[in-house]
Amino acid sequence: MSDGIRPSTTQEHSTTSTRSVGEIVGDLSRDMTTLVRQEIDLATTEMKAEIKKLGKGAGMFGGAGAAGYLALIFLSLALTYLLDNWMPVELAAFIVGLLWLVVTAVLALRGRKEIQEADPNLPVTQQTLKEDAQWARTQKN
Repeated sequence: MSDGIRPSTTQEHSTTSTRSVGEIVGDLSRDMTTLVRQEIDLATTEMKAEIKKLGKGAGMFGGAGAAGYLALIFLSLALTYLLDNWMPVELAAFIVGLLWLVVTAVLALRGRKEIQEADPNLPVTQQTLKEDAQWARTQKN
C-alpha cells in the first residue's frame, strides 16, 4: 500500500464462481425487490387506465340520463304541440314519449358497451408476471 493506491472497500460483482452464496442470494433478493416494484407500478398504471374507461362509461350513463330528461321535457312539449295539429293530443304525447325513450336507450346501451370494454384482468401485467416467473426460474438454475 506504499504506492498510494488503496484497495476498494466495495466488492465488485463478477460472473465467475468466486461469488459467495450470500452475494448471489443478495443479488437475487435485490433483483426480485426491483422486479416486484416494477410489477406494482405496471399494475397501478394499467388499473388507472381501466378505471378511466369505467369512468367514461359511467359518464355516458350520466349523460344519457341528463340528455334524456331534458330532451323529454323540452322537445316533447314542442313536438306534442306540433303533432296536435294532426291528431289528438294524447296520441301525440305518446308518440313523442316513445321517441325520446328510444334516444335514451341508445345512449344507455352505448354507456354499457364502454363499461363492458373495460378489462379488469390487466393483460399486460399478467404477461410480464409470466415473463418474470420464467426469468426467476432461469436464475434459480
